[in-house]
Amino acid sequence: MTEFWRGRRVFLTGHTGFKGSWLALWLASAGANVVGYSDGVPTTPSLYELARVEELVAQSVRGDVRDAAALAAALSDARPEIVFHLAAQPLVRRSFLDPVETYETNVMGTVHLLEAIRAQPSVRVVVNVTTDKVYANREWEWGYRENEPLGGRDPYSSSKAASELATAAYRASFFSGADGARVATARAGNVIGGGDWAEDRLVPDLMRAAIAGAPVAIRNPRSTRPWQHVLNASAAYLLLAERLWDDPSLADAWNFGPDDDARPVCWIVERISALWGDNLVVVAPDEPQPREASFLKLDSSRARARLGWRPRWNLERALESIVEWYRALAAGESMRDVTLNQIAAYVADVEAVTLAP
Repeated sequence: MTEFWRGRRVFLTGHTGFKGSWLALWLASAGANVVGYSDGVPTTPSLYELARVEELVAQSVRGDVRDAAALAAALSDARPEIVFHLAAQPLVRRSFLDPVETYETNVMGTVHLLEAIRAQPSVRVVVNVTTDKVYANREWEWGYRENEPLGGRDPYSSSKAASELATAAYRASFFSGADGARVATARAGNVIGGGDWAEDRLVPDLMRAAIAGAPVAIRNPRSTRPWQHVLNASAAYLLLAERLWDDPSLADAWNFGPDDDARPVCWIVERISALWGDNLVVVAPDEPQPREASFLKLDSSRARARLGWRPRWNLERALESIVEWYRALAAGESMRDVTLNQIAAYVADVEAVTLAP
Protein backbone atom coordinates (compact mmCIF):
# COMPACT_ATOMS: atom_id res chain seq x y z
CA MET A 1 0.00 0.00 0.00
CA THR A 2 1.43 3.36 -0.99
CA GLU A 3 1.80 6.31 1.34
CA PHE A 4 -0.75 8.18 -0.76
CA TRP A 5 -3.59 7.59 1.71
CA ARG A 6 -1.83 8.69 4.87
CA GLY A 7 -3.68 11.75 6.18
CA ARG A 8 -6.07 11.95 3.21
CA ARG A 9 -9.55 13.21 4.03
CA VAL A 10 -12.00 10.66 2.64
CA PHE A 11 -15.81 10.74 2.59
CA LEU A 12 -17.28 7.25 2.23
CA THR A 13 -21.00 6.72 1.74
CA GLY A 14 -22.34 3.30 2.67
CA HIS A 15 -19.46 2.61 5.07
CA THR A 16 -21.61 0.31 7.23
CA GLY A 17 -22.32 -2.12 4.38
CA PHE A 18 -20.30 -5.19 3.41
CA LYS A 19 -18.07 -3.56 0.78
CA GLY A 20 -18.07 -0.25 2.62
CA SER A 21 -16.78 -1.85 5.81
CA TRP A 22 -13.92 -3.59 4.01
CA LEU A 23 -12.98 -0.33 2.26
CA ALA A 24 -13.23 1.68 5.50
CA LEU A 25 -10.95 -0.79 7.30
CA TRP A 26 -8.41 -0.71 4.48
CA LEU A 27 -8.41 3.10 4.32
CA ALA A 28 -8.11 3.42 8.11
CA SER A 29 -5.25 0.92 8.22
CA ALA A 30 -3.49 2.98 5.51
CA GLY A 31 -3.75 6.14 7.64
CA ALA A 32 -6.65 7.89 5.90
CA ASN A 33 -9.00 10.19 7.81
CA VAL A 34 -12.35 8.58 6.97
CA VAL A 35 -15.78 10.12 7.50
CA GLY A 36 -18.52 7.57 6.85
CA TYR A 37 -22.10 8.40 5.91
CA SER A 38 -24.85 5.79 6.17
CA ASP A 39 -28.47 5.46 7.21
CA GLY A 40 -27.68 2.55 9.55
CA VAL A 41 -26.20 -0.92 9.72
CA PRO A 42 -27.96 -2.94 7.00
CA THR A 43 -27.74 -6.43 8.48
CA THR A 44 -27.50 -8.26 11.78
CA PRO A 45 -24.87 -9.56 12.21
CA SER A 46 -22.63 -7.28 10.13
CA LEU A 47 -18.94 -6.86 9.38
CA TYR A 48 -19.27 -3.25 10.53
CA GLU A 49 -20.22 -4.33 14.06
CA LEU A 50 -18.16 -7.51 14.26
CA ALA A 51 -14.95 -5.68 13.27
CA ARG A 52 -15.90 -2.55 15.26
CA VAL A 53 -15.33 -0.35 12.23
CA GLU A 54 -16.82 2.70 13.93
CA GLU A 55 -13.86 2.79 16.32
CA LEU A 56 -11.39 3.16 13.43
CA VAL A 57 -13.07 5.82 11.28
CA ALA A 58 -12.72 9.48 12.24
CA GLN A 59 -16.49 10.00 12.24
CA SER A 60 -19.60 7.99 11.44
CA VAL A 61 -22.52 10.17 10.34
CA ARG A 62 -26.05 8.77 10.40
CA GLY A 63 -27.88 9.96 7.31
CA ASP A 64 -29.72 8.91 4.17
CA VAL A 65 -28.46 9.78 0.68
CA ARG A 66 -32.09 10.49 -0.21
CA ASP A 67 -31.91 13.46 2.19
CA ALA A 68 -30.12 16.03 0.03
CA ALA A 69 -29.74 18.66 2.78
CA ALA A 70 -28.33 16.24 5.36
CA LEU A 71 -25.89 14.77 2.83
CA ALA A 72 -24.69 18.21 1.73
CA ALA A 73 -24.18 19.29 5.34
CA ALA A 74 -22.16 16.17 6.18
CA LEU A 75 -19.98 16.58 3.10
CA SER A 76 -19.39 20.25 3.88
CA ASP A 77 -18.39 19.46 7.47
CA ALA A 78 -15.99 16.72 6.35
CA ARG A 79 -14.28 18.84 3.64
CA PRO A 80 -13.02 15.68 1.93
CA GLU A 81 -10.40 15.45 -0.77
CA ILE A 82 -11.69 12.10 -2.04
CA VAL A 83 -15.23 10.70 -2.14
CA PHE A 84 -16.20 7.05 -2.53
CA HIS A 85 -19.91 6.51 -3.17
CA LEU A 86 -21.02 3.02 -2.11
CA ALA A 87 -24.39 3.77 -0.50
CA ALA A 88 -27.08 1.91 -2.42
CA GLN A 89 -30.03 -0.43 -2.38
CA PRO A 90 -27.88 -3.33 -3.65
CA LEU A 91 -30.25 -6.30 -3.92
CA VAL A 92 -31.95 -7.44 -7.13
CA ARG A 93 -34.79 -9.26 -5.38
CA ARG A 94 -35.50 -6.37 -3.02
CA SER A 95 -35.72 -4.05 -6.03
CA PHE A 96 -38.76 -6.02 -7.21
CA LEU A 97 -40.40 -5.61 -3.80
CA ASP A 98 -39.67 -1.88 -3.50
CA PRO A 99 -38.69 -0.36 -6.85
CA VAL A 100 -39.40 3.21 -5.70
CA GLU A 101 -36.91 2.96 -2.82
CA THR A 102 -34.40 1.42 -5.21
CA TYR A 103 -34.62 4.26 -7.73
CA GLU A 104 -34.73 6.95 -5.06
CA THR A 105 -31.60 5.58 -3.38
CA ASN A 106 -29.55 4.54 -6.38
CA VAL A 107 -30.41 7.38 -8.77
CA MET A 108 -31.40 10.39 -6.69
CA GLY A 109 -28.92 9.46 -3.97
CA THR A 110 -26.17 9.73 -6.57
CA VAL A 111 -27.57 13.03 -7.87
CA HIS A 112 -27.75 14.46 -4.34
CA LEU A 113 -24.13 13.54 -3.72
CA LEU A 114 -22.94 15.04 -7.01
CA GLU A 115 -24.85 18.23 -6.23
CA ALA A 116 -23.19 18.41 -2.80
CA ILE A 117 -19.78 17.88 -4.41
CA ARG A 118 -20.42 20.77 -6.80
CA ALA A 119 -20.61 23.07 -3.77
CA GLN A 120 -17.56 21.63 -2.00
CA PRO A 121 -14.27 22.87 -3.54
CA SER A 122 -12.11 20.57 -1.40
CA VAL A 123 -13.16 17.50 -3.42
CA ARG A 124 -10.60 16.50 -6.04
CA VAL A 125 -11.55 12.85 -6.77
CA VAL A 126 -14.88 11.02 -6.85
CA VAL A 127 -15.40 7.28 -7.42
CA ASN A 128 -19.02 6.16 -7.83
CA VAL A 129 -19.20 2.40 -7.33
CA THR A 130 -21.92 0.84 -9.48
CA THR A 131 -22.07 -2.77 -10.77
CA ASP A 132 -21.44 -5.05 -13.73
CA LYS A 133 -25.23 -5.26 -14.11
CA VAL A 134 -25.42 -1.78 -15.68
CA TYR A 135 -25.05 -3.26 -19.17
CA ALA A 136 -27.90 -4.17 -21.50
CA ASN A 137 -27.28 -7.89 -21.10
CA ARG A 138 -27.50 -9.87 -24.30
CA GLU A 139 -26.26 -13.12 -22.72
CA TRP A 140 -23.02 -12.89 -24.71
CA GLU A 141 -20.20 -15.34 -24.02
CA TRP A 142 -17.62 -12.55 -24.13
CA GLY A 143 -17.13 -9.65 -21.74
CA TYR A 144 -18.84 -6.28 -21.94
CA ARG A 145 -16.61 -3.26 -22.51
CA GLU A 146 -17.11 0.19 -21.05
CA ASN A 147 -18.55 1.56 -24.30
CA GLU A 148 -21.30 -1.08 -24.55
CA PRO A 149 -24.92 0.14 -24.20
CA LEU A 150 -26.26 0.45 -20.67
CA GLY A 151 -29.59 -1.06 -19.68
CA GLY A 152 -31.07 -3.44 -17.14
CA ARG A 153 -34.31 -5.43 -17.08
CA ASP A 154 -34.87 -5.27 -13.32
CA PRO A 155 -35.21 -2.18 -11.12
CA TYR A 156 -31.83 -2.67 -9.44
CA SER A 157 -29.85 -3.01 -12.67
CA SER A 158 -31.60 -0.16 -14.45
CA SER A 159 -31.27 2.11 -11.40
CA LYS A 160 -27.52 1.53 -11.40
CA ALA A 161 -27.39 2.18 -15.16
CA ALA A 162 -29.25 5.44 -14.48
CA SER A 163 -26.68 6.28 -11.79
CA GLU A 164 -23.98 5.81 -14.42
CA LEU A 165 -25.81 8.09 -16.86
CA ALA A 166 -26.33 10.77 -14.21
CA THR A 167 -22.65 10.62 -13.26
CA ALA A 168 -21.57 10.94 -16.89
CA ALA A 169 -23.88 13.92 -17.39
CA TYR A 170 -22.58 15.69 -14.28
CA ARG A 171 -19.00 14.97 -15.31
CA ALA A 172 -19.53 16.54 -18.73
CA SER A 173 -21.70 19.42 -17.52
CA PHE A 174 -20.13 20.48 -14.23
CA PHE A 175 -16.75 18.80 -13.67
CA SER A 176 -15.03 19.08 -17.03
CA GLY A 177 -12.97 22.16 -16.22
CA ALA A 178 -9.34 22.10 -15.18
CA ASP A 179 -10.26 22.78 -11.55
CA GLY A 180 -13.23 20.42 -11.43
CA ALA A 181 -13.38 17.21 -9.47
CA ARG A 182 -12.23 14.11 -11.37
CA VAL A 183 -15.34 11.88 -11.39
CA ALA A 184 -15.22 8.21 -12.36
CA THR A 185 -17.43 5.15 -12.02
CA ALA A 186 -16.32 1.64 -11.12
CA ARG A 187 -18.21 -1.40 -12.36
CA ALA A 188 -17.51 -4.59 -10.42
CA GLY A 189 -20.10 -7.23 -9.69
CA ASN A 190 -20.58 -10.43 -7.73
CA VAL A 191 -18.12 -9.35 -5.08
CA ILE A 192 -17.71 -11.98 -2.36
CA GLY A 193 -15.87 -12.13 0.95
CA GLY A 194 -16.11 -12.65 4.67
CA GLY A 195 -18.60 -10.54 6.58
CA ASP A 196 -21.39 -10.47 3.98
CA TRP A 197 -24.77 -11.15 5.61
CA ALA A 198 -27.08 -9.77 2.95
CA GLU A 199 -30.26 -11.68 2.17
CA ASP A 200 -30.61 -13.54 -1.12
CA ARG A 201 -26.91 -13.59 -1.93
CA LEU A 202 -25.23 -16.87 -2.70
CA VAL A 203 -22.18 -16.84 -0.41
CA PRO A 204 -23.97 -15.42 2.66
CA ASP A 205 -26.76 -17.98 2.18
CA LEU A 206 -24.18 -20.78 1.96
CA MET A 207 -22.21 -19.68 5.01
CA ARG A 208 -25.32 -19.16 7.15
CA ALA A 209 -26.39 -22.69 6.27
CA ALA A 210 -22.91 -24.12 6.86
CA ILE A 211 -22.60 -22.56 10.32
CA ALA A 212 -26.12 -23.60 11.29
CA GLY A 213 -25.92 -27.06 9.73
CA ALA A 214 -29.12 -26.26 7.83
CA PRO A 215 -30.20 -26.85 4.23
CA VAL A 216 -29.83 -24.00 1.77
CA ALA A 217 -32.09 -23.08 -1.15
CA ILE A 218 -30.16 -22.28 -4.33
CA ARG A 219 -31.69 -20.13 -7.06
CA ASN A 220 -30.58 -20.39 -10.68
CA PRO A 221 -27.78 -22.97 -10.19
CA ARG A 222 -26.67 -22.68 -13.83
CA SER A 223 -26.33 -18.89 -13.84
CA THR A 224 -22.74 -17.87 -14.52
CA ARG A 225 -21.12 -14.83 -12.89
CA PRO A 226 -17.60 -13.28 -12.73
CA TRP A 227 -16.95 -13.88 -9.02
CA GLN A 228 -14.16 -12.00 -7.28
CA HIS A 229 -13.02 -11.28 -3.74
CA VAL A 230 -14.01 -7.96 -2.18
CA LEU A 231 -10.33 -7.05 -1.82
CA ASN A 232 -9.84 -7.24 -5.60
CA ALA A 233 -12.63 -4.70 -6.00
CA SER A 234 -11.46 -2.53 -3.07
CA ALA A 235 -7.94 -2.43 -4.51
CA ALA A 236 -9.42 -1.32 -7.82
CA TYR A 237 -11.36 1.55 -6.22
CA LEU A 238 -8.28 2.72 -4.31
CA LEU A 239 -6.01 2.51 -7.35
CA LEU A 240 -8.50 4.37 -9.51
CA ALA A 241 -8.72 7.19 -6.95
CA GLU A 242 -4.92 7.41 -6.67
CA ARG A 243 -4.48 7.60 -10.42
CA LEU A 244 -7.29 10.15 -10.83
CA TRP A 245 -5.53 12.42 -8.36
CA ASP A 246 -2.79 13.12 -10.91
CA ASP A 247 -4.48 12.30 -14.20
CA PRO A 248 -7.88 13.89 -14.99
CA SER A 249 -8.02 12.04 -18.32
CA LEU A 250 -8.96 8.92 -16.35
CA ALA A 251 -12.30 10.44 -15.29
CA ASP A 252 -14.50 7.87 -17.01
CA ALA A 253 -16.25 4.52 -16.48
CA TRP A 254 -14.10 1.49 -15.60
CA ASN A 255 -14.68 -2.25 -15.51
CA PHE A 256 -13.04 -4.32 -12.78
CA GLY A 257 -13.65 -8.02 -13.24
CA PRO A 258 -11.73 -11.26 -12.66
CA ASP A 259 -9.48 -12.86 -15.25
CA ASP A 260 -11.12 -16.23 -15.95
CA ASP A 261 -13.24 -16.78 -12.88
CA ALA A 262 -16.73 -16.70 -14.39
CA ARG A 263 -18.29 -19.83 -12.89
CA PRO A 264 -21.84 -21.18 -12.50
CA VAL A 265 -23.56 -20.98 -9.14
CA CYS A 266 -23.50 -24.77 -8.76
CA TRP A 267 -19.68 -24.79 -9.02
CA ILE A 268 -19.39 -22.24 -6.19
CA VAL A 269 -21.72 -24.34 -4.03
CA GLU A 270 -19.68 -27.50 -4.60
CA ARG A 271 -16.34 -25.79 -3.93
CA ILE A 272 -17.42 -24.04 -0.72
CA SER A 273 -18.96 -27.30 0.50
CA ALA A 274 -15.65 -29.07 -0.09
CA LEU A 275 -13.62 -26.33 1.63
CA TRP A 276 -15.95 -26.21 4.63
CA GLY A 277 -15.60 -29.95 5.06
CA ASP A 278 -19.22 -30.79 5.80
CA ASN A 279 -21.46 -31.34 2.82
CA LEU A 280 -24.10 -28.64 2.42
CA VAL A 281 -27.64 -29.83 1.85
CA VAL A 282 -28.98 -28.01 -1.19
CA VAL A 283 -32.72 -27.71 -1.88
CA ALA A 284 -34.81 -25.94 -4.51
CA PRO A 285 -36.60 -22.70 -3.53
CA ASP A 286 -40.24 -23.02 -2.52
CA GLU A 287 -41.52 -20.24 -4.76
CA PRO A 288 -40.93 -18.92 -8.28
CA GLN A 289 -37.86 -16.72 -8.61
CA PRO A 290 -37.56 -13.35 -10.41
CA ARG A 291 -35.81 -13.55 -13.74
CA GLU A 292 -32.05 -12.93 -13.61
CA ALA A 293 -29.52 -12.93 -16.43
CA SER A 294 -27.95 -16.36 -16.89
CA PHE A 295 -24.56 -15.13 -18.12
CA LEU A 296 -22.65 -11.93 -17.50
CA LYS A 297 -18.96 -11.18 -17.88
CA LEU A 298 -16.81 -8.03 -17.93
CA ASP A 299 -13.91 -7.12 -20.19
CA SER A 300 -11.44 -5.34 -17.91
CA SER A 301 -8.58 -5.07 -20.39
CA ARG A 302 -8.76 -1.26 -20.33
CA ALA A 303 -8.16 -1.14 -16.57
CA ARG A 304 -5.27 -3.54 -16.96
CA ALA A 305 -3.68 -1.51 -19.75
CA ARG A 306 -4.23 2.04 -18.46
CA LEU A 307 -4.35 1.61 -14.68
CA GLY A 308 -2.10 -1.39 -14.26
CA TRP A 309 -4.79 -3.16 -12.25
CA ARG A 310 -5.12 -6.91 -11.98
CA PRO A 311 -7.09 -9.01 -9.49
CA ARG A 312 -4.43 -10.56 -7.23
CA TRP A 313 -6.63 -13.21 -5.63
CA ASN A 314 -8.13 -15.77 -7.98
CA LEU A 315 -11.42 -17.48 -7.21
CA GLU A 316 -9.83 -20.39 -5.37
CA ARG A 317 -7.94 -18.03 -3.06
CA ALA A 318 -11.10 -15.98 -2.60
CA LEU A 319 -13.16 -18.98 -1.54
CA GLU A 320 -10.41 -20.20 0.79
CA SER A 321 -10.28 -16.80 2.50
CA ILE A 322 -14.07 -16.74 2.88
CA VAL A 323 -14.14 -20.14 4.58
CA GLU A 324 -11.22 -19.05 6.79
CA TRP A 325 -13.14 -15.90 7.80
CA TYR A 326 -16.35 -17.70 8.77
CA ARG A 327 -14.46 -20.48 10.55
CA ALA A 328 -12.71 -17.80 12.61
CA LEU A 329 -16.09 -16.26 13.42
CA ALA A 330 -17.46 -19.62 14.55
CA ALA A 331 -14.35 -20.06 16.74
CA GLY A 332 -14.93 -16.73 18.47
CA GLU A 333 -11.81 -14.97 17.14
CA SER A 334 -11.44 -11.19 16.83
CA MET A 335 -13.04 -10.42 13.48
CA ARG A 336 -11.30 -7.07 13.28
CA ASP A 337 -7.94 -8.85 13.51
CA VAL A 338 -9.01 -11.53 11.03
CA THR A 339 -10.25 -8.95 8.52
CA LEU A 340 -7.22 -6.67 8.86
CA ASN A 341 -4.94 -9.70 8.52
CA GLN A 342 -6.62 -10.63 5.25
CA ILE A 343 -6.15 -7.05 4.02
CA ALA A 344 -2.46 -7.22 5.01
CA ALA A 345 -2.09 -10.56 3.22
CA TYR A 346 -3.63 -9.10 0.07
CA VAL A 347 -1.35 -6.05 0.20
CA ALA A 348 1.65 -8.35 0.63
CA ASP A 349 0.61 -10.33 -2.45
CA VAL A 350 0.27 -7.12 -4.47
CA GLU A 351 3.67 -5.88 -3.30
CA ALA A 352 5.31 -9.23 -4.03
CA VAL A 353 4.21 -8.98 -7.66
CA THR A 354 5.15 -5.29 -7.87
CA LEU A 355 8.64 -5.87 -6.48
CA ALA A 356 9.34 -9.06 -8.46
CA PRO A 357 12.22 -8.71 -10.96
